[in-house]
Amino acid sequence: MKQKAILLMLIPALLVFLSGCSTGGALLSHNVTNVQLSDSKFKIVAKDLEGYSKAEYLIGFSVSYGFMANTMALVRIGGSATLYDDAIKNLWKNYEEKYGETEGKKLVLVNMRYDTDILNLFVYTQTELYLHADVVEFEE
Repeated sequence: MKQKAILLMLIPALLVFLSGCSTGGALLSHNVTNVQLSDSKFKIVAKDLEGYSKAEYLIGFSVSYGFMANTMALVRIGGSATLYDDAIKNLWKNYEEKYGETEGKKLVLVNMRYDTDILNLFVYTQTELYLHADVVEFEE
């Protein structure tokens, strides 16, 4: 009887934990676009631009492996669940602050790479994502 009572208390707690905040993502570049940069109709307008995003959670854990960063937690207390999207937006914001507007320009990100920094404590987890890329502009 005591085991049934423990099980009945454990199941709702487990369901609450599993239905909490969960985020996962990847920056997969599986497109078939092939750009030939051997012609002189382009120029590199920015090198090693950085984009950044961060998320913080209570009662959970984060893990990064290969091309993914995943978090399973009960409550998000800061940041966003869309780390990759926020990092790209931050990268373009940094570009515009330094090099001007992007409107009307033919720009593409090349040599994209990213790093994650994850902090796991007993009741707190934090995931930081850093994107780096070069920007190429195609001329008329």
